[in-house]
Amino acid sequence: MKIAVVGATGMVGEVMLKVLEERNFPITELLLVASERSVGKKMTFKNKEYTIIGLADAVAAKPQIAIFSAGGDTSLEWAPKFAEVGTTVVDNSSAWRMDPTKKLVVPEINAQELTKDDKIIANPNCSTIQMVMALAPLHAAYKMKRVVVSTYQSVSGTGVKAVKQLENEIAGVEGEMAYPYPIGRNALPHCDVFMENGYTKEEMKLAREPQKIFNDSTFSVTATAVRIPTAGGHSESVNVEFENDFDLSDVRKMLSETPGVVLQDNTETNTYPMPIYAHDKDEVFVGRLRRDETQPNTLNMWIVADNLRKGAATNTIQIAEYLLENNLV
Repeated sequence: MKIAVVGATGMVGEVMLKVLEERNFPITELLLVASERSVGKKMTFKNKEYTIIGLADAVAAKPQIAIFSAGGDTSLEWAPKFAEVGTTVVDNSSAWRMDPTKKLVVPEINAQELTKDDKIIANPNCSTIQMVMALAPLHAAYKMKRVVVSTYQSVSGTGVKAVKQLENEIAGVEGEMAYPYPIGRNALPHCDVFMENGYTKEEMKLAREPQKIFNDSTFSVTATAVRIPTAGGHSESVNVEFENDFDLSDVRKMLSETPGVVLQDNTETNTYPMPIYAHDKDEVFVGRLRRDETQPNTLNMWIVADNLRKGAATNTIQIAEYLLENNLV
């Protein structure tokens, strides 16, 4: 099993390598791929040193699977070139997510849609993944009508430069700015770029991607995405209106039995999800479950996950695992 990790030197790429090692993914040959400025540098995986190669060399090597986390432009240019030589690409960028010819996959929800013909598979946005993981069993039981989500997203979602900005501000050091304003002691209602409709790209991903994942356009999602000064882990306040009424005890039971979801919901012991608990974990944590008392059939919930793991690297590798287990590569 020849595997290429494209964008291996980036923040998500490094987590991908960590997850591949932790899950003991069956690799016979590993290709670490990055931009030209990183070619020739060394990286270690499972105590073995590897030399970083360029994209053209990686395509020529014809890996069975290429795991991409190298940005949208790189994916648009190079994923088809890998696909042409028979490689299955699992892409973590936004490049292919809303392409009607590509599958958008969260393995616990819709991996069964994948076939051998799917040579470019899209990994959803980090905020989308944790939200749909919690909503999937509830949608199946009660049928969603409308979702209102406000996010509290860590600086690691922006990248290394943003993490460094926060660290510099905490240390009182002047440095390069990833954001137009300080992030320390602040909250920026500005994730990704603004669009003509006044929403950011991040907010529109949250609005559109769940419909594609569930293959259902009968519900709607509206979002406000906010960047906060946490180093890792995204949090979401979600208000979901259902067609059918629910019992809170049933909701708790359902979520506690959902693979990949951990229920942390006991106000008597101050038990609720927080980024500090989600750090370096693959599960999605759900709590603060309560009925919206202002309208019928509506639930409030709080959802937290490590955005670099289940929100990116782990979900990508779970897709690759599914492909292997079902002989799709």
